[in-house]
Amino acid sequence: MQKLLIVGCGDVAWRALPRLVRRYRVFALLRDAGEHARWRAAGAVPLAGNLDAPASLGRLAGLADAVLHLAPPPDRGDRDPRTRHLLAALGRGKSLPQRLIYISTSGVYGDCGGAFVDETRRPHPETARAARRLDAERALRAFGRETGTTVGILRAPGIYAADRLPLERLAKGTPALADADDVFTNHIHADDLAAACCAALVRARPNRSYNVCDDSHWKMGEYFDRVADAFALPRPPRLTRADAERQLSPLQLSFMRESRRLSNRRLHAELHVALAYPTVADGILAARKEHERKSACSS
Repeated sequence: MQKLLIVGCGDVAWRALPRLVRRYRVFALLRDAGEHARWRAAGAVPLAGNLDAPASLGRLAGLADAVLHLAPPPDRGDRDPRTRHLLAALGRGKSLPQRLIYISTSGVYGDCGGAFVDETRRPHPETARAARRLDAERALRAFGRETGTTVGILRAPGIYAADRLPLERLAKGTPALADADDVFTNHIHADDLAAACCAALVRARPNRSYNVCDDSHWKMGEYFDRVADAFALPRPPRLTRADAERQLSPLQLSFMRESRRLSNRRLHAELHVALAYPTVADGILAARKEHERKSACSS
């Protein structure tokens, strides 16, 4: 059985774990010792380590046949030292990973004016967080070229699930943009992103990027409206872009400045991922049913 190292053991990695333990002996790099028991009980071998502390990564050298890298960059700067620390540790091994899959962001494309975007489009990040992701992509691609490791890049847009919906935002009445000023957004259910990770570990082509999104193309306001309707919440008020610039925070505005519609042709044709939630409408419906079930069980 091959050995797989998971780096960045958050929600998506946890969702992928049941599939992965059937195929690999899974090692999970964890900086929180309190998480060891949970991951061990789920079938993984916990490893203590922190990407911000390179000296803690010595055990990674020569450890794994494959690596699933889901760890985000730091929240400041224009580079990703965490990915470089990981690659340095892996590179010290007598044997190197055969495959390495990284979760990046579709934000690397920047604002595309609502155009349809496939993976051949030249990246042009317009936020610092997207620039850090692109820096990680470039470091990983260089590692793949130098070592022969098959590196696959999964560019994910907004990740959602039943417990990752903007319900609090809607309850607060945070405005959205008026339709004339609104932007196209893209989504992927966390379960489908986890499935894409598993597929990429087997099928990703060397130094290949993949847009991991569902089949829908909604504007941001429509997404908020659909979630509000499903959960009997008020639809958000709409603002012109000029009014939004005055009333919303810089962080909120940053998500309203980029518009694009992603093509997921490679996801289907090359990774052969069959989406459990082909559209956001499917995911919202499933989330509402899950909330209703939980409410019935607790009453």
